[in-house]
Amino acid sequence: MTWKPGWLLLLCLSAAVRSVPIDRNGGNEEPKEEAQEESMDTGLYYDRYLREVIEVLETDPHFREKLQTANTEDIKNGRLSKELDLVGHHVRTRLDELKRQEVSRLRMLLKAKLDSLQMDHASLLKQFEHLDPHNQNTFEAKDLELLISTATKDLENYDAERHEEFKRYEMLKEHERREYLKGLDQEKREKEEKRMQELKEKHRQHPKVNAPGSVAQLREVWEETDRLDPREFNPKTFFKLHDTNDDGVLDEQELEALFTKELEKVYDPKNEEDDMMEMEEERLRMREQVMKNVDTNKDRLVSLDEFIKSTEKTEFNNPKEWETLDAKPLYTEEELQQFEAELRDREEELKRRAETLRQEQELLRERGKALEAQRREYQQVGRPLPSPSLQQPPSDDGPGLSL
Repeated sequence: MTWKPGWLLLLCLSAAVRSVPIDRNGGNEEPKEEAQEESMDTGLYYDRYLREVIEVLETDPHFREKLQTANTEDIKNGRLSKELDLVGHHVRTRLDELKRQEVSRLRMLLKAKLDSLQMDHASLLKQFEHLDPHNQNTFEAKDLELLISTATKDLENYDAERHEEFKRYEMLKEHERREYLKGLDQEKREKEEKRMQELKEKHRQHPKVNAPGSVAQLREVWEETDRLDPREFNPKTFFKLHDTNDDGVLDEQELEALFTKELEKVYDPKNEEDDMMEMEEERLRMREQVMKNVDTNKDRLVSLDEFIKSTEKTEFNNPKEWETLDAKPLYTEEELQQFEAELRDREEELKRRAETLRQEQELLRERGKALEAQRREYQQVGRPLPSPSLQQPPSDDGPGLSL
């Protein structure tokens, strides 16, 4: 499926197409492009529902025409949602079906979450923000408005959540490092601490990283990836080369693909000291820096006009030196201690649950033994086990008899 510019205004906040550097020695084959499109994912928990709704709406000529001319504000403020009343009956029928499927999926998801852990009321309500829960059978204009507004909000917060997730990842690494060292005797601990420090220093000894989006960085891509003469660098040609899906804009993933050469200066998957999770965080930081300087209308897409104007700025030729992740700490000691306290609390909760499950299992085992003993007792006297449905009620003449 190929995304039209209108939908890109909605989905530009997400991982639309995983772009790769241009290989000038290879052909641009259609099957490869299709393979990329199949793997698109916004990272939202309702990603499939969002994309299926888009696919269905694009089959309606009227809605598709309105979408082609829509701008960012038309989509974000819900104006486009009003066009839903004019789509064909078969489109509405399919949208109704999609919504019922999504409601059913959410019910199963919430039941699983509620069965496995405690879920607060706010989190429970958040699961339904992208649709109207009061109408669970038909897809209305309000559903489209909620879907767009929720996706826009969630995707705008997506980068911040990724940063927070990475920060927790780094704190977990440090926690595990300290716990590992605690388990060693003094001699081995000192030896291991020295080895770890040497690896850290080795990681820091890397070539200078060009500021993302600077003339030096783009010329390097032009020369080493595109295999073109650096003296003939042309911003317009560069833009068209790296607009890999020819939609007239550079999306976030097309931008991130430009930073591969810079990242390879710092990270090598073969090296013990280089963490690939850190590399992806660095890639995200680079993309955010370029968007901050280039994306003037804040639609998270870079148009040709925005790109050309960015090359005319002073910082394009004279950027500030880029600081990699190892330049300063990501968290304080207090934050780490709080994180470790949360880990301990979670571990204690898991222990309590495990003990509860053990007791329940023991109770079931004892009940099983009692039933087995009762079964053997009835077998010895040649009578079947009593069944509540087969017992007779007492008569006026005396106690009833079991069959």
